[in-house]
Amino acid sequence: MNTHELIALLDRLRSEKNESEWLEFKVGRWEPQTLGEYISALANSACLTGKPRAYLIFGVEDGSHNVVGTDFDPTTEKAKGNQSLPLWLAQGLHPHTGFEIHTFKYQDKRVVLIEICPAYDRPVGFNGKAYIRIGSNKTDLRNHPEKERQIWQSHTDWSAQICERATRADLDLGAIAKARHEYKTKFPSNTVDVDGWDDTTFLNKAGLTIHGAITNAALLLLGLPESSTLLIPAVARVSWFLKNDRNEEQDYAHFDPPFLLNVDKVLARIRNLTLRELPNGTLFPVEMLQYDPWVIREALHNCIAHQDYALRGRINVVETPDSLILSSMGGFLPGSVETVIRQNAPLEIYRNPFLGKAMVSLNMIDTQGGGIKRMFQIQRRRSFPLPDFDLSPTRVVVEIPGRILDERYTHLLMKNTDLDLMTIMLLDKVQKRRSISQREHRELKSKKLVEGRYPNLIVAAKIAVVTGEKAKYIRNRGFDSKYYSDLILAVIRECQPVSREDIDKLLLNKLPEAMTPQQKINKIHNLLASLSGKTIRNIGSRRIPKWVPIDGDKQ
Repeated sequence: MNTHELIALLDRLRSEKNESEWLEFKVGRWEPQTLGEYISALANSACLTGKPRAYLIFGVEDGSHNVVGTDFDPTTEKAKGNQSLPLWLAQGLHPHTGFEIHTFKYQDKRVVLIEICPAYDRPVGFNGKAYIRIGSNKTDLRNHPEKERQIWQSHTDWSAQICERATRADLDLGAIAKARHEYKTKFPSNTVDVDGWDDTTFLNKAGLTIHGAITNAALLLLGLPESSTLLIPAVARVSWFLKNDRNEEQDYAHFDPPFLLNVDKVLARIRNLTLRELPNGTLFPVEMLQYDPWVIREALHNCIAHQDYALRGRINVVETPDSLILSSMGGFLPGSVETVIRQNAPLEIYRNPFLGKAMVSLNMIDTQGGGIKRMFQIQRRRSFPLPDFDLSPTRVVVEIPGRILDERYTHLLMKNTDLDLMTIMLLDKVQKRRSISQREHRELKSKKLVEGRYPNLIVAAKIAVVTGEKAKYIRNRGFDSKYYSDLILAVIRECQPVSREDIDKLLLNKLPEAMTPQQKINKIHNLLASLSGKTIRNIGSRRIPKWVPIDGDKQ
């Protein structure tokens, strides 16, 4: 906001009869901790009162609302550890829904106005504790469980909110034309009607505007690049990074709205190589793209549709030699990928339902909730590893593998059997050395699909035989304990006395590849313990053992 807009806003706020849950006037200054607590309280109160913003204003008297000015400058103040006050406040707020500090002159008097975004589907806390305003008083939110419950249950669709400062002039004409084309592709029976609609009618029908008013969703999908500033504090940006095998950044590019057009520019940056040197004996075509274009597009569109824009983060697309990694802000509302795969109907809850519906009407996503399952099915048909999802409370990361794993038998199994997708997902985890539950292990074991001692599992021998990878199977499975015990006895008889280091060198590269280094060390320890006192004995110390055969065992 410019100075003229800030003055007009201050006049409107001063016209309020009293301070309220979402409005606080202050003359003096506050300590950093107190300031953080008030931002938490005002953010939570704005959510409960349905206000788009809360305000904390320094330089205005409470009661009279006279502008007296202030020398408090939070942008230059220091907090604990000599840290910048705004940065320290931002780090203490969780989730950080956003605040902006505006400093300006009002009738030659200095005013500081802090504009605070409301809480969004969860309370905003400061340094681990959430606050609320009761009238004009700040208090611990835990003392008001009914208000805390209301915040958790609140869900304001950010994408459906009207951007009051936006007009049709902020929309890209090329993006509108593209939207018309995609809408007719999605709904071919409406082609004649669409051609007769003016832009206002079309944007309303496509679910991008509300009675002609420009929504946040419309700015994301159709807005001019410079219109993204109207969405602040939300961040409307997709960033692409290219990294080498040492995780060093080689190139990058940033893409702002209109996302309807610029998604194609992001995809054009991705080096979707044609794979030609494929493993011998495979049933793969001679040439195959590293990534299925539909899978990339669906993953990126999902990031746009489900991003939590209140968290003020960008969408990242990281290209590595072996995979694509896409990340967006916000928790995964279904809870788990398995829930999405099992569920036959679309999910009931969406973070941005208005935006999601618009993206369906513009042919950007199929149906809300069905895209992830189709991504898995496509990767399965291509016999590529399945996508990996890393889910946290504030971020979703999906990795799309772009290479064939050494263990090709899982992929051929997917291509040549009638196993269901959930079973294939479990086998895919086993091949990637990911953990599975004991129940899942029993399920695979009952179908004779895995072998080994839980949790160190490998795909069963019969699958390895199908693909001609018997040697790899043996290295994964290993041999029985007698084989390793015989090796230990043989080397001790030939080279006595033998140290633990010598025995480690003998066995480490012979133990199953599925075992971790520590598990291999433990295995050797157990083998020595089983032989000690029976066929071998230690003539050294416990810390530096020296093993020799027991006399009666010599041959």
